[in-house]
Amino acid sequence: FDETQRRTIPELVKRTAESIAAASGATAQVEATVNGTITYNDPALVDRMRPTVERVVGSKDRIASGPPTTTSEDFSLYQQRVPGIFIFLGVTPPDADPKQVAPNHSPKFFVDEQALPIGVRLLSSLAVDYLSAPRPRATATEQR
Repeated sequence: FDETQRRTIPELVKRTAESIAAASGATAQVEATVNGTITYNDPALVDRMRPTVERVVGSKDRIASGPPTTTSEDFSLYQQRVPGIFIFLGVTPPDADPKQVAPNHSPKFFVDEQALPIGVRLLSSLAVDYLSAPRPRATATEQR
């Protein structure tokens, strides 16, 4: 979850593979690329938009802040320009154990479609509330 460490890992893997190969009298060729960047929820934006999320989902009990994940999304490229929030909607059927269901991108993945209208309401409400909020006044210097 650290950008510097993320960029260092390919070189460490390369050096390790080459050293292990050399110790065995062989060679190794490693090519690795670093794509994308870290998907990061801006804490100030999360705090600002939390009331909207709570209103749309109807209960604080239905909201969870999870641990950091290694989610890799193109969305992170937008977040380099503007603060953003990446939200997991939660589409596991209510009678299923989230730890036992098939993960995203699996051919066995199943979406409880009852979550989709909530997702649409949530995203549209976040946009409306964000855009409707009062803007800080520009200073005289910024107005020029």
